[in-house]
Amino acid sequence: MKRIHSLVTGGAGFVGSHLCDYLISMDHHVVCVDNLITGKMENIAHLKHHPHFRFIHQDIIKGLPRFLGLPRFLKDVSRGFPRFLPKADYVFHLASPASPIGYMKNSIETILTNSIGTYRLLEYCKKKGAKFVFASTSEVYGNPLVHPQVESYWGNVNSFGPRSCYDESKRLGEALVYEYHHKYKVDARLIRIFNTYGPRLNENDGRVVSNLIHQALTGQPLTIYGDGSQTRSFCYVADLVRGIWKAISTPHTAGDVFNLGNPVETTILQFAKLVKELCGKPNAKIVKKPLPQDDPIKRKPNITKAKTILKWEPKVSIKEGLGHTIDYYRGRI
Repeated sequence: MKRIHSLVTGGAGFVGSHLCDYLISMDHHVVCVDNLITGKMENIAHLKHHPHFRFIHQDIIKGLPRFLGLPRFLKDVSRGFPRFLPKADYVFHLASPASPIGYMKNSIETILTNSIGTYRLLEYCKKKGAKFVFASTSEVYGNPLVHPQVESYWGNVNSFGPRSCYDESKRLGEALVYEYHHKYKVDARLIRIFNTYGPRLNENDGRVVSNLIHQALTGQPLTIYGDGSQTRSFCYVADLVRGIWKAISTPHTAGDVFNLGNPVETTILQFAKLVKELCGKPNAKIVKKPLPQDDPIKRKPNITKAKTILKWEPKVSIKEGLGHTIDYYRGRI
């Protein structure tokens, strides 16, 4: 039986580590690449000694042509690895900070990862014939004027603001995927990931799920921004990972774009009240602060395309998913 080799950039991150788990469960040989700017070794510690898993501490911006192109590259990266990287069948490009705190702190690195990093990985796929998926984001829709958001919507994005390092570099990464598919016939597609939560979500990354759960469990007031009427749609990480695999493995998806998220929409205020209930903190206070610049007012994916072509849709309810996530944070606290 042919061995399947998968390369996951950003594999020590929140979503990336769950994707590594999923691929390992399907008997893939997985090479996880991460520079650990926002990823954590603890997310993949359980895979450390797995015979089908390898971790490479590497920045995909720096030295990547040697890393992916020349047999001697691993001599400079880490002892104990094979002298060359076997041809990858699948390349999952998830490397990039994804939370406002992460990408604003590492703004230049974020831009370069989503542009130069994407370019170099696409070059690798062009040469090696690997299938490629680029993890884009619902942030490419900006503060949307179309609701729910469909893949054909061009977005309403501020190109010159605190979030632009993430939003616009993802849009540039999308353009690179388009060009490499149409010019060079690279088997590439992209996914636009909507709000995702679950175990391993960094409690200090500033995202609404981690913020609210951590605050509730530690007896702090729950912080919401604006009046809480802005909406989000929360997808459990296990559902998202299934969708990522469907996007790259479903035939005839090269050159396509898929929204991956949960279409069940809730206001932030409703969500905060649910977190209070599930954390057993019904009397916790809710504190309102000013809405950050360019924060979207509405966010909900139209997943008709994913349901039709990929035969994918979320299965985990918000209460079930939050239960697993809260248990994870309780264990850490």
